[in-house]
Amino acid sequence: MATRDKNIWILLIFICCGLVIGGLLGQLASQVEWLNWLSYGQTFGLSEPLIIELNVIKLTFGLMLNINVASIIGMAIALLLYRKI
Repeated sequence: MATRDKNIWILLIFICCGLVIGGLLGQLASQVEWLNWLSYGQTFGLSEPLIIELNVIKLTFGLMLNINVASIIGMAIALLLYRKI
């Protein structure tokens, strides 16, 4: 089965799972001296949430991404697993 025939939602679930599991492993690896390179990363996003106040409703938007080496490796493994299925 070609990749383009597969469901895009399954791909997004695989990528999110790879990022989350990789991020968790990166945090755990920061405690081990010879694996701490997996925890090197960068944080992107809004430092302060964006607040829109209307008379009836108040909307708050915020997003922070913490990407490290382990999460990138996890995402790559998730993409490889997706292609195998």
